[in-house]
Amino acid sequence: MELLSKAVPVTMLVFVVSSMLACGLSLRVMQILTPLRSIKLVSFALAANFIVIPIAAFGISRLLRLDEPLAVALILLGTAAGAPFLPLLARISKGDIAFSVGLMVLLMIVSVGYMPLILPFLLKGVSVDPLKIARSLVLLMMLPLAIGLIVKARFNSVAARIQPLLNRVASLTLVLLMSLLLITNIQNLLSLYGTRGVLASVLFIGISTGFGWIMGGAGASTKAVMALGTAQRNIAAALVVGGQNFTDPRVVVMVVVVAIVGLLLLMPLARFFGKKAEAFGGSESGLANGEGIMARGAGH
Repeated sequence: MELLSKAVPVTMLVFVVSSMLACGLSLRVMQILTPLRSIKLVSFALAANFIVIPIAAFGISRLLRLDEPLAVALILLGTAAGAPFLPLLARISKGDIAFSVGLMVLLMIVSVGYMPLILPFLLKGVSVDPLKIARSLVLLMMLPLAIGLIVKARFNSVAARIQPLLNRVASLTLVLLMSLLLITNIQNLLSLYGTRGVLASVLFIGISTGFGWIMGGAGASTKAVMALGTAQRNIAAALVVGGQNFTDPRVVVMVVVVAIVGLLLLMPLARFFGKKAEAFGGSESGLANGEGIMARGAGH
């Protein structure tokens, strides 16, 4: 079991880096920036992730009268947006992949500045080091994405050959990561029995998905991405802050539990969105440009 526990961070590292590289290799910079030119859509994304969801996390913790460590973890997740899983979920859902990458980067950047400002108001005695959060996000996510974009821009044929392989690596490591998290945290899951922690996780993911869908604009491909992107929180940032500032291990345990519940709920939801998109002729982004088609096809 100890060996499996040590494999979790390695697997997560491989998944994050491979998925970010794959995203960069499949898109050009303007494809990422263009969807973010919609002031209305960006405003809705920021409002959903940094106003509605933190309020929802705070409300759920009070409604269910969660123990303090569990409530702290939920609030941490409520303030941490921009998950590395989003582009993969977008690909599975046949959503707008370029928008998913742009949204992920936007939410990550805002989270780095937002968490240190808001957490001291929501949680007494919390001090957050924004540089430490930023360092992990830049090195593990932004840098691989930038490398992929550069290779795509300068060596398009190389990018076309490498990107399908990286997509397969990302998909396989995600499955492995989910399995490892379930196996290594089974006792943690059982320890939350009777604490309403799992119920809080399900409610949190459900409410986040619903608000994301409502605020995702008119297009089905952007609505799916917004729903998935709002529900899938930045687990890495929450773990960094939780590990730095709280001695009670249940804070980190609850973050991991929400991560597991989120993946177990959002993966089937992404596939459901994907089937609906196929039934209506494919995603808007895929029909709009060959890059979207290539990105979807690489996942099969």
